[in-house]
Formats: sequence, C-alpha cells, structure tokens
Amino acid sequence: MKKIDLKTLWHLFVIFFKAGTFTFAGGLAMLPVIQKDVVDKYQMMSKDEFMEFGVLSQTLPGVIALNCASFVGRRAAGTIGMLVAGFGATFSAFVIMIAATIALQFVPQKGPVVGAFQGIRAASAALVLSAAVTLGKHNIKSAFSILLMLFALALVLFTSLSTPLIILAAGIAGILYQKFKPVKAEAGKGAAK
Repeated sequence: MKKIDLKTLWHLFVIFFKAGTFTFAGGLAMLPVIQKDVVDKYQMMSKDEFMEFGVLSQTLPGVIALNCASFVGRRAAGTIGMLVAGFGATFSAFVIMIAATIALQFVPQKGPVVGAFQGIRAASAALVLSAAVTLGKHNIKSAFSILLMLFALALVLFTSLSTPLIILAAGIAGILYQKFKPVKAEAGKGAAK
C-alpha cells in the first residue's frame, strides 16, 4: 500500500484552497494559479501532464476546479490526494456562499461596493483570457488544430449549438484526422519511391 505523504496532502489542500478562495471567474481562471504551484513550485507533475488535466477538466461535465483537483490530487497522492484537493477546492466556496447569502441583505447596492465588483469582473476577464492563451499555446500546434479552433469559435459565437455538442464534434474531427493523417503520409512515401 502506498504511504500517505502528509506534506503532499497539505500542499494539495493549500493549492486548491488558495485557488478556490482568491480566484474569481471560475475554474478556467484558476488554472494558471494552480499550474504555478503544482508544476513550478512543488513539481508534482510536468507541464504537459497538467495541461492534459486542464483540458480534461474543462471537457468533462462538472465544476472545472473540482475536476482539476480530482485529476491533480489523484496523480500526486492517489485517492486520498484526490479527496483532499477536492475538499480544498470547494471548502472556501461553500463557506463564502453561505456568508454572502447572509450578508447580501446588508450590503448597499450602490457606491464603492458596486465599483469593487466592477473591478473584480474586469480582473476575472483577464484571468480567463490568460488561461485561454496558455491552453492555446499548449494545444494548438498544427494547421488542423488552428482551423478546428476557429471553426469551433465561429460555431459558439454565431450559432445556437450547445457547447457539449461542439466539443463532441471537435473530438470526432480529431479522431478522424488522426486516423487518416498517417495514411496520407504513407501514400506520399510510396509515391516518392
């Protein structure tokens, strides 16, 4: 049986607690914050592994932060790591939502509070954009992936197709591309001989 490393479990909890507490705009904005600690600071996994988990976290149904915590925690410390990271990712949100629900009736709906929320929304947009650029650099490496990304973006912006359907179609397109790509390369080699 694998020995439980309490230091790693503590790091997992703190990483995801910090990301869940101080990162606004949801799971996509958390990814750069989590990556900095998981990959650079504590070296729990490689950047490529983390990026794969980041992509899977967004693709699968559910909360991105919890999906990411599950993948990273399981990879770093097994099932207990998955549970600890998941608890870290959700604990602060749970407490903050209870407190916010109670406090909302006492918060003024004008003045500095509104200004603070406008600033938070602007910073959140920057964090989401940063995560999108980071994932794009990791995943968009060929002409096919650029065309597929642009096509998916156009479908999201200009049609009413559901996002899961677009993701499923992109996955199928990727499978077909990989299936027929080697055939073209081998056909070209045969013609050259």
